Amino acid sequence: MSGRDDTRYPGRPAEGGEGGPERLYVVTAGRSRSADPVPLDLVTLIVARGRPERATQPEHTAILRMCARPLSVAEISAYMGLPASTVTVLLTDLVNGGHVETRAPVPAAQLPDAKLLEAVMNGLRRL
Repeated sequence: MSGRDDTRYPGRPAEGGEGGPERLYVVTAGRSRSADPVPLDLVTLIVARGRPERATQPEHTAILRMCARPLSVAEISAYMGLPASTVTVLLTDLVNGGHVETRAPVPAAQLPDAKLLEAVMNGLRRL
């Protein structure tokens, strides 16, 4: 598979394939950030809103295909074999184009307020 794209994740070079800073420069069209930034962090979930269009570049198509189910920015970066900063530029393009939506990660359960627990305990004792 040398030199060809990995068929499981289109846009990701196969092991031993071409890569490096030049490829990253081409993938992002020389941008290090988008003109219209979107707040994304590594745990932000990304979900595709539809199917990829033919006019999109291969990396955008790969992201849209793999995001049929929610994936975090970190997972997309790992699957694509690209740095998170590069994936963030690509995702910002897709968000601004309306092709994907972002979702906050599911928050961890928070402990109830200590005063509330104390009030419940006092109420139960009075019963």
